[in-house]
Amino acid sequence: MPIALHQLPDDIDALKSLVADQLVRNEQLQADKQALDQKNEQLAARVLTLQEQLNLALARRYAASSEKCSPDQICFFDEAELDNGAVPDPDADTDTDDDEIMVAAHQRKKRGRKPLPSQLPRIDVIHELPESERHCDHDGRLLTEIGEAISEQLDIIPAKIQVLRHIRKKYACDCGQCIKTASLPAQPIPKSMASPGLLAHITVSKYQDALPLYRQEIILQRIGVDIPRATLANWMIKAGHLIQPLMNLMHDQLLSYDIIQMDETTVQVLKESGKTAQSKSYLWLQRGGPLEHPVVLYHYDPGRGAGVAKRLLEGFKGYLQTDGYDGYNAAVAENQLTHVGCMAHARRKFSEAVKAQGRNKKRGKAHRGLTLIQKLYRVEKQARKLTPEKRFEHRHRHAKPVLDEMRTWLDQTLPQVPPTSATGKALHYLHNEWGKLVRYLDDGRLEIDNNAAENAIRPFVIGRKNWLFSASVKGVAASANLYSLIESAQANGLEPYAYLRYVFTALPKADSVKDIEALLPGNLDINQLKVEQA
Repeated sequence: MPIALHQLPDDIDALKSLVADQLVRNEQLQADKQALDQKNEQLAARVLTLQEQLNLALARRYAASSEKCSPDQICFFDEAELDNGAVPDPDADTDTDDDEIMVAAHQRKKRGRKPLPSQLPRIDVIHELPESERHCDHDGRLLTEIGEAISEQLDIIPAKIQVLRHIRKKYACDCGQCIKTASLPAQPIPKSMASPGLLAHITVSKYQDALPLYRQEIILQRIGVDIPRATLANWMIKAGHLIQPLMNLMHDQLLSYDIIQMDETTVQVLKESGKTAQSKSYLWLQRGGPLEHPVVLYHYDPGRGAGVAKRLLEGFKGYLQTDGYDGYNAAVAENQLTHVGCMAHARRKFSEAVKAQGRNKKRGKAHRGLTLIQKLYRVEKQARKLTPEKRFEHRHRHAKPVLDEMRTWLDQTLPQVPPTSATGKALHYLHNEWGKLVRYLDDGRLEIDNNAAENAIRPFVIGRKNWLFSASVKGVAASANLYSLIESAQANGLEPYAYLRYVFTALPKADSVKDIEALLPGNLDINQLKVEQA
């Protein structure tokens, strides 16, 4: 309590003691105030974090999952008003080369029914007027044909199913001792009823169309064929083993090129030595090879440690593009690789930060970061069809100024945002990965993100939702091989069923490495497969 003036002592020593007591009391009050302020800040940060988590959960449940800016979040036309900073438009330069691809900000899609593919066979169904109706309604004269009105419908006939009877002629001599039988061509699975076409159909249905084997078993039963799912699973394991020589050559081809993208995802294996059925194993993906003949490879491993990446990248030199997972750092250091980051992951974190702020939150730093990254993707959209050399020049002219601005803004903004908030996490990810994220400017062949690898691993993730797990290590290893062949075929423009049917027919007959190399996805073309099917 304050002391009235008339109550103050006249003695100097007493006054000094009183002042000293007040100083001690003030220091204690100041310390208590700082502790309360700190506690309030922690509570405020916690409340902010909880609110952001709630907003993000609501956005994930009810809002669109796209990372594109929606009108109620951000607009490119008022970017100068965001965070009191102006963002230059890389499209404003007037010295654009004629061969650079300029993309309009908005293109209206054509409406109406799309024409049916011209390569599909046509069956003409002729509709004519009856003789009784081919007369003029006014004078009764006979009508003359003057043209046709043509419309098309798409017709589907259920899959053609047939039995291949292999009739092996026998020959004998009159002596009764010499008997010879025509040999059976090498089969993908010897002594099995599975033809190359059936194996290709089951493989594509499971690994591309995500149709589990137990459903395929039911479908086959509907047409009167009883093949247990255990038999189908055994066929898939043997098919995966059959194509192992192709996997070896594709892995060599992958490592011989100087750009690889990698990603990994979980898989559950029920019967795995030293692990419980509920534990997680991993499927690692590598995508690389020449730009005109890409290679996509899946690898199974029970762990996600740095040793897996080191083993898969043994002997590789060049650029490695991944997300922010630290498990690749050891391989990068050991092989002296150039580590390229993924801008899509940075964009995703800023997108989540925007959603975490809620719909009514004032546009701020998260919106600004997302805007700058979207500008980089607009530059990439323009450069998508350019040659690597032209793309390199285009990026340095348009993307580098945006990156320079982003770096300046990041240095100014990073100290101002709590690191535990969604925006703070996005900013720290951008700061920590910066050296990797700008590396794509070094080479026109590099991508701004790791989306090609993520897109390649997506079919497995979709399939996993249906078949849930693999029963054994042999099964998941075979699945990795079959996924690899299907994804590589699609990346090279081949139709998976036609390609697998061709491989399952020709691979058992291959006698040399040259014969196997001829079956690689990059060494076949669509026309060759069409001839084989015919």
